[in-house]
Amino acid sequence: MNLSKYIEVQGVEMVFDTKRGSFHALRDINLSIAKGEFVTLIGHSGCGKSTLLNLIAGLLNPSSGTLLCADREIKGPGPERGVVFQNHSLLPWLTCFDNVYLAVERVFAATESKQQLKDRTHAALALVGLSHAATKRPHEISGGMKQRVGIARALAMEPKVLLMDEPFGALDALTRAHLQDELLKIVAKTQSTVVMVTHDVDEAVLLADRIVMMTNGPAATIGEIVNVDIARPRERLALANDANYIACRQAVLEFLYRKQSHPVAEAA
Repeated sequence: MNLSKYIEVQGVEMVFDTKRGSFHALRDINLSIAKGEFVTLIGHSGCGKSTLLNLIAGLLNPSSGTLLCADREIKGPGPERGVVFQNHSLLPWLTCFDNVYLAVERVFAATESKQQLKDRTHAALALVGLSHAATKRPHEISGGMKQRVGIARALAMEPKVLLMDEPFGALDALTRAHLQDELLKIVAKTQSTVVMVTHDVDEAVLLADRIVMMTNGPAATIGEIVNVDIARPRERLALANDANYIACRQAVLEFLYRKQSHPVAEAA
């Protein structure tokens, strides 16, 4: 893996103005992510995981501090950063193909022919195993398939960074496991840099190179970072008794339990 810094979060604070006054969501966030690295963000609800992801996506601007991607300041959304939300956000009146094509056209229309745009769309659907569903509309496919269309749409833009906000959180356990395995294969093929929000400890350890654990909000920050020293490719069944897997899982659970047990001390 290239260990050079690719995404940099430097001294970031995030304060929201609300009807009840200011809400300090994040404080003193410092994080460097290498090119090709898979990082998961985990913590209790309200700890600012999605806020941090949205800052990296450029959907929010920090109250203070700086965010960089490839040595350029992040000042808004960009095609080099693809986002997959928990809700697939597909347009219900469009087919799977057209939902992906819409993003492809937005990014590549100025430089590619219509046939090239179509080829790129078909390739993205094939990457997530949905070529057979290209002409179907969202109401005609399962929740897991909808989520894969969302992933295909993000990947079709050839983003250098893939940002995922609990993309499998609303799915049943079997579908979630299948898509986790598919994601591992896709990332191995595309070599994308990935930042993913999750509540699932096993998902975090299975997928990540590093797990960034957030303290409780308000004014949440990075509490600890666990390095997942497990070789790739990873097979979930083989990991069940893997000593490194068990140690990483235990470290995350202990951190989350400590933060849950002492919320007052953490907020102070």
